[in-house]
Amino acid sequence: MSSIEEIYREYFKDVYLYILRLSGNEQIAEDITSDTFFKAIKGINSFREDCDIRVWLCQIAKNSYFTYLKKNKHLKSIDETQLINLPSIETNPEDKAVDKDLAERIRLVLHDLPDTYREVYMWRVFAELSFKEIGQIFGKTENWACVTYHRARMMIIKGIGE
Repeated sequence: MSSIEEIYREYFKDVYLYILRLSGNEQIAEDITSDTFFKAIKGINSFREDCDIRVWLCQIAKNSYFTYLKKNKHLKSIDETQLINLPSIETNPEDKAVDKDLAERIRLVLHDLPDTYREVYMWRVFAELSFKEIGQIFGKTENWACVTYHRARMMIIKGIGE
């Protein structure tokens, strides 16, 4: 196994970006990412190496984030933050309004998805995990993760259309 310094250098950005997408807040993402690596250092001997270390780190980060939300109930979670917060290339105000409306509709649909579908979708889109890594998180197969992701995606598309 690599040293913790190598792991930190290689995966810090992945963990940070994942939590940033979940929280929508740079300060929270920094705090949770730091906490994640602190916990990883303490628990590195318990890492069984039956999954990719990035999956293990993102799982720690996700759990840390949800613990943080429980302690800070006044903060908004992923269900209440803007899902798509990317600057628009378009300068046309009508296009910006359409993008904002679409992001809101996606957020609402994502909020209503069953937990498993929402989680698989978030792992794939926000953490950019492979289907194999997602399957490992759930103790399922790569094919299961792929099918579940595509079903979630279709639910979102259908929900947006309504």
